[in-house]
Amino acid sequence: MLPGVGSFNDAMQELENDGFIEALKVNTKPILGICLGMQILSTIGFEYGKTKGLNFITAEVKAMLVDAKVPHVGFNTIDVIQSNEILKGLENEEFYFMHSYEMVNYTDIISLTTYANHSFVSAIKKDNIYGVQFHPEKSREAGIKLFKNFVNLEGVQ
Repeated sequence: MLPGVGSFNDAMQELENDGFIEALKVNTKPILGICLGMQILSTIGFEYGKTKGLNFITAEVKAMLVDAKVPHVGFNTIDVIQSNEILKGLENEEFYFMHSYEMVNYTDIISLTTYANHSFVSAIKKDNIYGVQFHPEKSREAGIKLFKNFVNLEGVQ
């Protein structure tokens, strides 16, 4: 799991300093990125400058441009647009969000969420890589179910 609170460039710098980037790139087990952890799975991020991500997902991370308060904070529903193991049984559930940046991706989306009439990517999947923009650990029963789904994926244990 790649948890996330903080900034894109700081997270990538910490992974590099600790020698985790190469280990992540050769890993074959499922990976779950949470919030910033999902964002760093992308090709590039633009938070506090331009920073290369892990490039597991062809995507960019950009500031959320909405006509509403940012960061987007609080419970919001997800719209599962592609059936998948990690969100199984969680269709239309509410999850806790807290973010000012969003992943822009067009090919690996498994759920979308709407905030202030703006639809953004709330979960992605590509091969053994999963990411959620929300915080399952703060999302009550729905978050527990998501973690159970992840733990039960083939190859996690």
